Amino acid sequence: MRIAIWWLRRDLRLSDNQALAAALAGADAVLPVFILDPVLLRSPYVALRRLAFLYEGLRQLDAGLRARGSYLIVRHGAPYEALAGLVGEIGAHAVYAEADYSPYAVWRDRQVAARVPLRLVGGLTVHAPETVVRAGGTPYHVFTPFSRAWLALPAPTEDDLLSPPARVPTPPGVACATLPVVEPIPAFPAGEAEAHLRLMRFAGAAAEVLGHSITSDSSAEEIPSHPPIYQYAQLRDRMDLPGTSQLSPYLRFGMLSARQAVVVARRAADQAPDAAARQSAMVWLNELIWREFYISILAHYPHVRGHAFRRDLEDIPWSNDAEHFARWRTGHTGYPVVDAAMRQLAQSGWMHNRARMIVASFLVKDLLVDWRWGERWFMQQLLDGDPAANNGGWQWSAGTGTDAAPYFRIFNPVTQGEKFDPAGDYVRRWVPELAQVPPEYIHTPWLMPAEMQRATRCQIGVDYPAPCVDHQIARQRTLAAYAVARASQRHNPGTGKRKHNS
Repeated sequence: MRIAIWWLRRDLRLSDNQALAAALAGADAVLPVFILDPVLLRSPYVALRRLAFLYEGLRQLDAGLRARGSYLIVRHGAPYEALAGLVGEIGAHAVYAEADYSPYAVWRDRQVAARVPLRLVGGLTVHAPETVVRAGGTPYHVFTPFSRAWLALPAPTEDDLLSPPARVPTPPGVACATLPVVEPIPAFPAGEAEAHLRLMRFAGAAAEVLGHSITSDSSAEEIPSHPPIYQYAQLRDRMDLPGTSQLSPYLRFGMLSARQAVVVARRAADQAPDAAARQSAMVWLNELIWREFYISILAHYPHVRGHAFRRDLEDIPWSNDAEHFARWRTGHTGYPVVDAAMRQLAQSGWMHNRARMIVASFLVKDLLVDWRWGERWFMQQLLDGDPAANNGGWQWSAGTGTDAAPYFRIFNPVTQGEKFDPAGDYVRRWVPELAQVPPEYIHTPWLMPAEMQRATRCQIGVDYPAPCVDHQIARQRTLAAYAVARASQRHNPGTGKRKHNS
């Protein structure tokens, strides 16, 4: 009997799982395995809530496997040692896994492949990074041409999506470690079924293509007739409204495949009731392409983990004020929209993308704190913390990355709040000190007259902090610091030191 190991990493699903399908096609029995890697568990970038989401996702996957006559094996240790031991223990002829492209994943897989027959297949992205390249084979580092090349490749269709297997024949009696007991995260229940339910709520009938794997609980829910995907272009930046899919944690752990998301986005565009709705669906598809772009950047330019993509902005003279960094982390900067976003992150492990851009710009360009400090903090907090997307987002905001916002583009935290949380509902939800502040002062509470501060129980400097910096002064300081870095690189073009992340 031929036995294969299905090594799960970032593909915690049974539907549209190319690694599982390859393992089943190449063997008579398949052993599903997840390895708790101490390198990742002890990483300074680990988030306890992200681990909790992972563990609950593994439990959900194990339940799905047991319904198919299988079970999930969990092992602790270095992957190359754990897999070599399992291959010898059960006589497996091959290990199948979904390819990953982060620097550590590439190194890890090389270590494993040197010891066991490792067969990597696609699935993390719709198109592998090495396939979305210029004619000469060089990678793109600007999004627009990358997007054009990505869209020119064959698009996945409903027929490409793989149904979950009816059964997974598995060799019995293999010893298994236990997963830590954790509290589920109420706002983000883990698992494939929840991912499909959220996609149905967001995309409506277009998500019926996933009907074969949506559970009875989700199928009992009415499919929305006017799904949010058709207003995505108009509402996606509004922090006070539920205009986004909130699927990022599920894509991060592969509880939803990239291919499933793209097929649903295209179906939604095809089924759109009008041109504006179709455009909204295509805007959401564009965000999925951004995800693939940042994965490609990390795959082709691994130095971006810890270093600026732009060498001329490697050595910015940062302030790195510890008190400012602490105020930012805890949501006590005195700028309401920044504080609301950082408190949402601390309490929920998730943050709206517009909020991420605002707080990143504020940390880097108002407080002049190294973007790498913020990158690490996000990874320590986010449910959807992903090395590629997180790094790409921070370098975009800092102006140091590929296809980044210009370094001189600095978000004004007041006008950002006024534009994307006009009535202050988002701020009031996460910053209760400002609950009674009227709309005209919700983003500038320090401008309230003293009598109004007392009446609203929001005395600046007592109940809520004064702004920790003056935005206009901070802006000029940052522009000067960036100018110093660029001038230094022009005068000493070989210096762009490649420092290790601190």
